[in-house]
Amino acid sequence: MMESYPKAFIFDLDGVITDTSEYHYLAWKKLAAEIGIQIDRDFNEQLKGIGRMESLKRILALDISKEQRTTEEIEELATRKNTHYQELIQSINGSNILPGIEDLLIKVRENNIKIALGSASRNATFVLEQLGLIQYFDYIVNASKVSKGKPDPETFTTAADYFKLPYEACVGIEDATSGVDALNKANMFSVGIGDKTYLAKADYIVSNTSHLDFTEIVKRYKQWKVE
Repeated sequence: MMESYPKAFIFDLDGVITDTSEYHYLAWKKLAAEIGIQIDRDFNEQLKGIGRMESLKRILALDISKEQRTTEEIEELATRKNTHYQELIQSINGSNILPGIEDLLIKVRENNIKIALGSASRNATFVLEQLGLIQYFDYIVNASKVSKGKPDPETFTTAADYFKLPYEACVGIEDATSGVDALNKANMFSVGIGDKTYLAKADYIVSNTSHLDFTEIVKRYKQWKVE
C-alpha cells in the first residue's frame, strides 16, 4: 500500500452510520417534559455530538430552578434518559444504515485499512450489532473509554493510539461541529457530512452520506498531506 494512503478510518455513529439522533432527541424531550422543561429541535442542535452529562447540564440550565440538584439526582436523570433511548432503539435494523455507508466500509476493508468507531454513545456496540455492521469494526471507542468528550480530541486519539498510528494517518468522519473540531485538534483529516455553514472547518465536506466515495476521500487526504 502506498505510504500516502490513510491507515485508519474513524467513524462517528449518530448522523454518520445511522441516524439515531432523532431517538436521542425524543428521549431528551421526554425526560425534559417529565421535569417541567420544554425543548425543541433548534435547541437539540446544541446536544449533537456531546456526551450525556453535558447534554443534561445544558437542558437543566434552561430553568435555573432545576439546576440545583445533587450528584445522585443528576445521575438518576441521565440514567432515565438512557432508558428512554434504549426503548426507542430496540427496533433499529439494517434498513436504518445511512446510504453509502456499508459500501464505504467494504471499500475501506478491501484496502486493508483499520476501522474504528468514535462515538459519545455508550450504546454504540448495541447499535452496530442491531444494524449488522459490527464485523467491520476493529475497535470501538465510546463514552466509557474516555474522560473528555468531543470537542476534545480524546475520542479519536484513543482509537489511533490503540492502532499505534500517528494521528495524521487517520481519516475521521463526522456530522457535528464538535466532532470536526475534535478531529482538527488531533491533526486528523476531517470529513464533514452536512451543511457547510456548520462544518466549514472540515478538511472535506459532503452534503450527505451517499456522497462518501472512498477514492475521492483518499484523493483529498493525499492533497491534505502534501499541504
